[in-house]
Amino acid sequence: MRTRIVPLALLVLTAALLGPRAHAAVRIGQPAPPLIVRELDGREFDLARERGHVVVLNFWATWCSPCRAEMPLLEAFYRRYERRGLVVLGLSIDTPAGAGRVRRLMREFTFPAALASAASQDGFGEPQAIPVTYVIGAHGIVRARWVGGLAALSRRRLQRQVLPLLATLTR
Repeated sequence: MRTRIVPLALLVLTAALLGPRAHAAVRIGQPAPPLIVRELDGREFDLARERGHVVVLNFWATWCSPCRAEMPLLEAFYRRYERRGLVVLGLSIDTPAGAGRVRRLMREFTFPAALASAASQDGFGEPQAIPVTYVIGAHGIVRARWVGGLAALSRRRLQRQVLPLLATLTR
């Protein structure tokens, strides 16, 4: 009996130490995990409330050169398709102490951004690599995931994945 209790206790202790960041990987074709976060402008972003929109969620950091290189592409795509139901959120993994750098950088862009540390619910957890971008369809299903360096974000990839999803929206 004691040999069963020790492994179980270790499992519970490990889960408690890792906290909400210890979760299963976000999977394409599955419902997106919850995400509620305060944006830099003070508004609340709740992924569940974005049903009916196509959401592009980009995890990035100010110190990440590939992340910053993707941002003009995200901005152009957002400006072009926002009126058709596209939502873009840049979720910075910078520490709260880096919030000033995040705010300064985001002055160049119109899509909303937030600090991941400001999330009251973050089922995505801490990304294993950045940049990482998710596309979430209007019904809350994860449709794509791109990690910079392996399958970098591109206009063509965004168009191939997002435009068919936008075409299904009724406006």
